[in-house]
Amino acid sequence: MIGWIIGAIILVIFILVIGLYNSLVQAKIKVDNAWSQIDVQLQRRFDLIPNFVETVKGYMAHEKETFEKIAELRTSWANTQSVAEKANLDNQLSNALKTIMAVSESYPELKANQNFSELSEELRNTENKISFSRQFYNDSVTIYNTKLQVFPSNIIAGMFNFKARDLFKTESEEARKNVKVDFGSNS
Repeated sequence: MIGWIIGAIILVIFILVIGLYNSLVQAKIKVDNAWSQIDVQLQRRFDLIPNFVETVKGYMAHEKETFEKIAELRTSWANTQSVAEKANLDNQLSNALKTIMAVSESYPELKANQNFSELSEELRNTENKISFSRQFYNDSVTIYNTKLQVFPSNIIAGMFNFKARDLFKTESEEARKNVKVDFGSNS
């Protein structure tokens, strides 16, 4: 009889361990998926940038330094892997875009350009998607990291070497501001 009780206890513990392990794996996969969504949206923005820059270049030739910075950031993007590095590049790109947007206000003929209007709308939509993706990623990371710290899943996480993930955060107060891509109406 005691053998059956011990066997039942071991079976319950085994099922609990499997359940907790699977829960951690599911949370980790959700974090990976959330990161890939950010990555897709940031890549989309980087893909839109060359067309946007080419449209704006003719009107803002004196902004050469900003255009070179954007090209440099696009090159760096391909070699970047970590969340912190991608967040840093994202912040730098946002600042460069803010510069272009601010200067474009001085060029009414640029604001009236159809290609510029379409690209700025695409950038605005992409910025909204990036914002949502960041929030989803951070929510997923928070849930995952919490599971790594609460009992009893913290024991299973330690046994199977699950590691905490970094949140996607901005590095400066300036980077925390939204990129303004609204050029008003063409009236």
